Amino acid sequence: MTGRTTLTIVLAAGEGTRMRSSMPKVLHPVAGQSLLAHVLGAAAHGDGAALAVVVGPDHQTVADEARRVRPEAGVYVQAERLGTAHAVMAAREAVAEGYDDLLVAFGDTPLISAETFARLRAPLAAGAGLAVLGFRAADPTGYGRLLVEGGQLSAIREQADASAAEQAITLCNAGVMAFDGRIALKVLEQIGNANSKGEYYLTDAVGIVHALGRDVVVIETGEDEVRGINTKAQLAQAEQVMQARLRQAALDAGVTMIAPETVFLAADTTFGKDVTIEPNVVFGAGVSVGDGAVIHAFSHIEKAAIGARASVGPFARLRPGTSLGDGARIGNFVETKAAMIEAGAKVNHLTYIGDAHIGAHANIGAGTITCNYDGFDKHKTIIGKGAFVGSNSSLVAPVKIGDGAYIGSGSVITKDVADNALAIGRGQQTARENWATRFRDAKAAAKAARK
Repeated sequence: MTGRTTLTIVLAAGEGTRMRSSMPKVLHPVAGQSLLAHVLGAAAHGDGAALAVVVGPDHQTVADEARRVRPEAGVYVQAERLGTAHAVMAAREAVAEGYDDLLVAFGDTPLISAETFARLRAPLAAGAGLAVLGFRAADPTGYGRLLVEGGQLSAIREQADASAAEQAITLCNAGVMAFDGRIALKVLEQIGNANSKGEYYLTDAVGIVHALGRDVVVIETGEDEVRGINTKAQLAQAEQVMQARLRQAALDAGVTMIAPETVFLAADTTFGKDVTIEPNVVFGAGVSVGDGAVIHAFSHIEKAAIGARASVGPFARLRPGTSLGDGARIGNFVETKAAMIEAGAKVNHLTYIGDAHIGAHANIGAGTITCNYDGFDKHKTIIGKGAFVGSNSSLVAPVKIGDGAYIGSGSVITKDVADNALAIGRGQQTARENWATRFRDAKAAAKAARK
C-alpha cells in the first residue's frame, strides 16, 4: 500500500441505549482504553493517512476522546440517524478530497486490527472498486449474509430478506468496507432510501459498484475481531478476548506469568525482558515494567513506571504518578501515589507514600505515612538518599528529611531534618510502679459494690 492515500471514517454516532448507561457506547473501556480509542489506534497512521470521526449530536465527549487519541482527526456530526451511508456522508467534505482509498469502520469494534484494515485495502490497489469485510459466524442469525458468485460479492442479503438457502450461509457481513476513493463519492451519492424506514445503508453500495463495472470482493477475518458492542455482556466478552490476546502477546515476548488467566493487562502495558508476574495482578493504563522486575501476587498498578529488577507486592497498590527506580522494593500492603522512589529504596510494609520523593537506598519502616493533604492542598515530602525512617512514623508535609538522616520509630515529623541528623518527635515515656494492680483492684471493688 506504499504511496496510496487513505481516509478512514469511523462511525461513532450510536447511542448504545442497550448498555444501560449514560455514557456514550464508544467511550466504554476494554483493557483500559475506550472502544473508540482501540479502533482509532488501528486506523492508518502517517503520511497520506487521514481520519474522520462521525459523532452524534450532543456527543462532545466522543469528539474530545477522538481528538485526544488522534489529534489530527476531523470530527463531523450526524444530526439525524438515517443509516450507515447517511453517517458516512456526514463527512462528505472529507470524502470529496479524493483519497485513493476510503475505509469505513465502526467505533464499537475494539478488537479489529491494523493488519485487517491493511488486508481490506489491498484489493483496491489491485483494481477492485469495493472490498467488504466478512466473517464466518458460529450462529449467523441476525447478520447480513454475503452472497459470493465466481469470486465476486454479488449482494449482501439481510436476514429478513434471505431465502432458506441464503439463511444457511455462514459468511456474514461485518459492516466494514473499503472503497476505491475515485468512485467513493459517486457511489455514496447514489445510495437511495428505498427501505421502509427512509434510511440509507452502505450495503446498497455493492450493486452500485457492480453497475459501474468494478469488482467487489470479500476479505475474511475471524468472528472475534469484528465483535460489535451493544450490551454490557458483549463488553465483557470483548474484554475476555482482548485479555487473552494481551496475555499471549506478553508470554510470546518472554514475560513469565505463573497463572496468566488471573492477570489483567491494559492495552498499553509494556514489559522489559525477564519480567515475572505472580497470580492475581491488575495493570491499569499507562504502566511500564523494566527488565527483571517481579510483580508479586494481588497487586494493582496504574499509570506507573517500574524500574529494572524492582519488586512490587504482594498486595501492593501503585497509583498514578508512581515511579520506581532500579532495584526499588515496594512490599505488602503498601500504597503509593505521585511518588518518585529512587534506585534501591525500600518501602516494605503497611505504608502510604503520596506526593513524595524518596532518595536512593532510603529505608521506610512499617506503618509510615506521608501526611500530604491538609484538607485543601497536597504537599510534598522529600526524603534524602540513604535516610532511615523508623516504623509508625508520620511525616507531615511539606517536610524535607536530609540525606542519611534517621527518624526514630513512632515519630511525628513536622519540621525539616538535616543531613545525617536524628529526629525524634514523640512524647516522653513514663512508668508508674504497680499502677496496673491498683487499677484492677479499684475496678473489681466498684463492680462488687454494684451487686
